[in-house]
Amino acid sequence: MIRVLIADDSSFMRKILSDLFALDNRFEVAGTAINGKDAIEKVLKLKPDVLTLDVNMPLMDGLQALEVIMKECPLPVVMISSLTRSGAEETIKALELGAVDFINKTGGSISRIDTISDEITGKCYAAARANLQSVIRYTEHNKVGRSLPESFFSAVSLGKLIAIGTSTGGPKALQQVITRLPADLPCGVVIVQHMPPGFTKSLAERLNQLSAVSVKEAEDGERIKPAHVYIAPGNYHMRVRYDTAGGIISLNQDPPIGNHRPSVNALFESVVPFGRKLVSVILTGMGNDGMHGMENIKKVNGYIIAEDKSTSVVYGMPKAVIDLGIADEVLPIDKIADAIVNAVKRK
Repeated sequence: MIRVLIADDSSFMRKILSDLFALDNRFEVAGTAINGKDAIEKVLKLKPDVLTLDVNMPLMDGLQALEVIMKECPLPVVMISSLTRSGAEETIKALELGAVDFINKTGGSISRIDTISDEITGKCYAAARANLQSVIRYTEHNKVGRSLPESFFSAVSLGKLIAIGTSTGGPKALQQVITRLPADLPCGVVIVQHMPPGFTKSLAERLNQLSAVSVKEAEDGERIKPAHVYIAPGNYHMRVRYDTAGGIISLNQDPPIGNHRPSVNALFESVVPFGRKLVSVILTGMGNDGMHGMENIKKVNGYIIAEDKSTSVVYGMPKAVIDLGIADEVLPIDKIADAIVNAVKRK
């Protein structure tokens, strides 16, 4: 029986989570905490096997509490908060501090938490069985730019993933890349192409006709499958969340990022938790969308491929990444598909 402590300032959320765990015979609710300070005290007193920890709490927030817990009384922790959405700063900070995994509140709302109940119990079960010493060693020794150890990610069963971002000149570039991917590609591909609504579906259908892999316009809540390619719909941000079974697509119409919706940065930042199991690609395009996401990908030792100037229709987005010195390979467009396949084999 796994004893779980629930830390959340919302009484409604504590009740929802308590009921959820009560329905799973693998778990026993050891107790609840109302803020970070209370969570630390309850961890010391109750000695639970796993802790669910909200980020946004009064007196002491979840990240502050996590830092103390991992130093003083380490245990497997799963963050549950809308703030851990998309693998951005809060998620990376939580992982750096020692959280084993994280869960996004559906749409940022506690009222729909029941729709991800399997994800919550699945991740907490996996966390309770994780190699905590590996997490602690990473927490103690991690520095900016140092990679996350493979055992850290395998503890939460992350699969491999390919993420591609492109803009001006992208449809032609994608045709040269996607049509050369093999039918037995062992992981999925997610793509953001700057393009208005309506056009992305046509692009996906055209690529599907020409390719050995399956290509489609992405749908919200869709699970990512091997040898499948998912293109973000025009006017929708596409992010990836994950559970113990792999990646799941999340679409939304949050405000544009850098005047873009879909945003390459939004996609890239969301896939950061895949760490060294990620192959990320930046192709032709104007501006620097994707650069900041690539910086975070590099910090977790994801593999980065950038299109060379010689074949870029607009040498903006690839140049921004290349100029940072973080690209593992810089290649002409006709060499990128093979590089992706080889990188996936090495992951």
